[in-house]
Amino acid sequence: TIRGMLWAIASGVAFSLLNTILRGIALELDPMQTQFLRYFLGFTFFLPWLLSRGIAAYWPKDVPRQVLRGTIHTIGLFLWFAALPRIPLADGTAFGFTVPIFVMLGAAIFLRERMVPARWIAAFIALIGVVIVLAPKLSGAGGIYNLVMLASQPLFAASVLITKTLTRKDRAEVIVLWQAFMVSAITLPFALMHWVAPSPVQWMWFVVCAVLGTTGQYCNARALGVADVSATQSAKFLELIWASFLGFVVFGDVPTESTVIGGLVIVAATVWISHRESRRR
Repeated sequence: TIRGMLWAIASGVAFSLLNTILRGIALELDPMQTQFLRYFLGFTFFLPWLLSRGIAAYWPKDVPRQVLRGTIHTIGLFLWFAALPRIPLADGTAFGFTVPIFVMLGAAIFLRERMVPARWIAAFIALIGVVIVLAPKLSGAGGIYNLVMLASQPLFAASVLITKTLTRKDRAEVIVLWQAFMVSAITLPFALMHWVAPSPVQWMWFVVCAVLGTTGQYCNARALGVADVSATQSAKFLELIWASFLGFVVFGDVPTESTVIGGLVIVAATVWISHRESRRR
């Protein structure tokens, strides 16, 4: 379980850096083009291995479920990228904290994972922190885009749950490759509608995004492969700290009082459940 949480923390660091770069790019290019290039370059990252080992080495054992996961994740990304450039980075990350709540509930209901009382308590405490962070934002300047960002989170939770079932049959790299392929294929027509040639600097950042995105997805898949979904998702709440720091340094976003207070509540829940999981092991 502890190893799974460490993989989840590594995934969170990669995604925090990735989201910072993507927000900057989405302020300059159309969100659909940004989404396509981020995942297409992530797909090309695998080409050397794909060409050397052959398609059969990366062909999944459950193609329909890979397609389902890619489709659900892409719909969530449509909403996420639409809202990303219009709300502060820390606020967008805070909305993402509803995903572990959906995941924990979904894992207990659909995957029949055992939810020990400590995890329910940690989830409840973290949820209080999320409410503290989010409540003022729903009526703030972000307006409808806060709701758009919030609407994407149950879809991402469904993607996480499907990923957990896929780790029982497929390797982490197969799961990551197929997500990149599916998102790229579905997004391409929408990206072409508002295509603008990226500058050399933007291309460079897209390459960095491809590396960070692939790394984050790989770490996430490894985390889900060695630990229960409910245990690994607790560590994801630490992303608020990194998002607040990066948002301030890069975009000048000053975290609000509600973000700081809610974040402290969330961190407290995370530290507590991490200690409990360590003792259980």
